[in-house]
Amino acid sequence: MAITSESHKLLLDNLSTAVIQLNKSLQLVYLNPAAEMLFACGANRAIGQPLSVLFTEDNDTESAWRQAASAGHPFTKRETGVTLSNGEKKVVDYTVSPILTQDGYVLVVELQARDRLLRISREEELFAQQETLRTLVRGMAHEIKNPLGGIRGAAQLLERALPDDSLKDYTEVIISEADRLRNLVDRMLGPRKMPNIGALNIHEILEHVFALVRAETGGQIRLIRDYDPSLPDMTADREQLIQAVLNIVRNAMQSLQESQTQNACITFRTRAKRQFTLGAERHRLLCQVDIIDNGPGIPSELMETLFYPLVTGRASGTGLGLSIAQTILHQHHGLIECKSHPGKTVFRLLIPLEHKK
Repeated sequence: MAITSESHKLLLDNLSTAVIQLNKSLQLVYLNPAAEMLFACGANRAIGQPLSVLFTEDNDTESAWRQAASAGHPFTKRETGVTLSNGEKKVVDYTVSPILTQDGYVLVVELQARDRLLRISREEELFAQQETLRTLVRGMAHEIKNPLGGIRGAAQLLERALPDDSLKDYTEVIISEADRLRNLVDRMLGPRKMPNIGALNIHEILEHVFALVRAETGGQIRLIRDYDPSLPDMTADREQLIQAVLNIVRNAMQSLQESQTQNACITFRTRAKRQFTLGAERHRLLCQVDIIDNGPGIPSELMETLFYPLVTGRASGTGLGLSIAQTILHQHHGLIECKSHPGKTVFRLLIPLEHKK
């Protein structure tokens, strides 16, 4: 028995919450427009079909659905992963409410997508982590650089007072190591000047990096362009964006080389994102830049701390490139995200196309 009351149907059709109805055989008899949008499936195609035409769950809960249809047991699932018929994955909350009719129980199911809220929460956490790290590094830099300056100065004075020139080798080691530590701290701090904002096109940045990496790899890594030519110009710091993109691409390049990946490939992809919420702020238009490689992937234990200074999964890595890139994106009110599994790693740069002072 499908929903027949016109007033009830009108009400459900205008809800922003996805609602579906199934009969006792778990066949779809109704979808409201919100459900059609959520599952990218029209009602005409879905009605009369099993639930799997809309989605399948990552965790097998078929017995719970059948028990609800046969015995009238309601149940709720929170933040469960589902795969749509087109292969897209989503995270949803849903509640199954059995309703007894003359033909047995029918199931009314309310579903809410959680992906957007989870992503916003994750991005806000990333912003907070990055700001905490910057404060920590600034404090550490102050505590390290002050005594380093004293050590370096004392070594220079000692060098002048030494009676034997052969002993100056030791003071030179002290001075050079003090300079090396100071440079390391400066790199951890990232860009120390405010962005030099000007009009530019993101494809100009990517083409510059593309040419540099092609020269460095000598054709050993295949480089692919997948650009959206409709992207408008942005206001940003050209040199800083080049550094951020180059750090990420070089990271991918070195990972491919060290792992000796067969048919190594890096893809440069751009897309526009409209009415997109980044952290707690909604942007009318964003530029999305994806740097994709087919390397071994990033170990899962590193994913949570990937953008921390001195964190690296490569033996020869410094662990500063990604931290600096994230700092640069934050100065442009943007963010870098990463998804990785063996065979595919995606670094996604999200940059607002409107500049905020």
